[in-house]
Amino acid sequence: MSGDQIDSRDATPEQAGPVGKHEAFHEDREIGQEPELIDVDRIERVYDKLDRRILPAFWVLYFLCSAIRSNVGLAQTMNSDVGHDLASIMNLTAKEVSTGLALFYVCYVIFDLPSNLVMSKLSPHLWMSRIVIGVGIIGACMAAVKAEWSFYLLRLLLGIVIAGMWPGMSYYLTLFYPPSRTGKRIGRYFTAAQVSAAVVGLVSAGFQEMDGERGLVGFQWMFLVYGIITIVVGISLLWWLPDRPLPPGEVKDRSGWKKWIPQSTPALTGEDARIHYEDLRRVYHHKAWTLQDLWQVLIDWRLWPLTIMYFGVVGVGIGTQLYASVIIKGINPSLGGVNLSLLTAPIWIMDLIAILIVTPLSDRFHHHRALFFSIAVLIQIAGLLITTFAPAHPYPWARYGGLLM
Repeated sequence: MSGDQIDSRDATPEQAGPVGKHEAFHEDREIGQEPELIDVDRIERVYDKLDRRILPAFWVLYFLCSAIRSNVGLAQTMNSDVGHDLASIMNLTAKEVSTGLALFYVCYVIFDLPSNLVMSKLSPHLWMSRIVIGVGIIGACMAAVKAEWSFYLLRLLLGIVIAGMWPGMSYYLTLFYPPSRTGKRIGRYFTAAQVSAAVVGLVSAGFQEMDGERGLVGFQWMFLVYGIITIVVGISLLWWLPDRPLPPGEVKDRSGWKKWIPQSTPALTGEDARIHYEDLRRVYHHKAWTLQDLWQVLIDWRLWPLTIMYFGVVGVGIGTQLYASVIIKGINPSLGGVNLSLLTAPIWIMDLIAILIVTPLSDRFHHHRALFFSIAVLIQIAGLLITTFAPAHPYPWARYGGLLM
């Protein structure tokens, strides 16, 4: 749009001319195409329909997969006062437990890209369901581990089956939303990880009360129940999540082996499907990236400080997720398994509160996003220093306060 044109969304009624109350010149600011006259209210309703169909499913699957991925951390201290924690049951040393935890991330990194390449070629909703069902099966099998080799094997398999989940979810969203709309949607289901970590800590206290029931210890009940629920949700996603949208009038090929794949109902039909297709076609009609474009991004100095900081943030988050209960036990060795589990929950509740506060502020003052990120990282560093170096006497719980930071 040229500088002297007026976008009717910002114009007064007199300036807008013939454009009605619920219509506007829609300019695709991401690629700078010529404006088109569209019904803004109608297109918002279209994306609201997609939100109701996709986002709850994403939130639930991310909640469950995050729980299964991280509950091994709590298993290290569950019922530890009676010798029914993970290491005691399998006769593992602390080093062997850490090795098993690390094996997950080895496979996760190796198989992440191949998983997403497969997803881009196959039905996305089928591949997402495969990931969730696989995670549920491995999670349930964790209830049967008895030795070091089986623990290592299941951690490797979990890394393989869950690989590609996070970027796959982002890719799935790009099939239904333009880039300007994906960030908010990602933020909505991203909170599932924090809620999951808090809930797992609270619920694990209940599983510890089931210790010894039907020959299973507390952490085995936790793995089994979460695994079964995740399998059921994964199967339901075959009909819950819509497949990739097709151009109006085009029918999906159901010949050969494809006829055996469960078919979900389209997210949009009729005029809604046409409006959605036209909106996506306008946004995604752009030139392909070249190696020169990639090089320009890589040599941009602004990229690397934030990348390095984010690397540290992720590392701290993973470490806290896997070892929070162990760290708390180090602060107060007299605590039992139930209390240790309950004390992990506030860490993630604080994390969730911070996300809900910082995210809208970052959107409001979007020209200063780097500042918000930097302040958050500094608070995290301060928390790490307090947890590591705060004296045990006379304020032992100051180290726990560092975890909350």
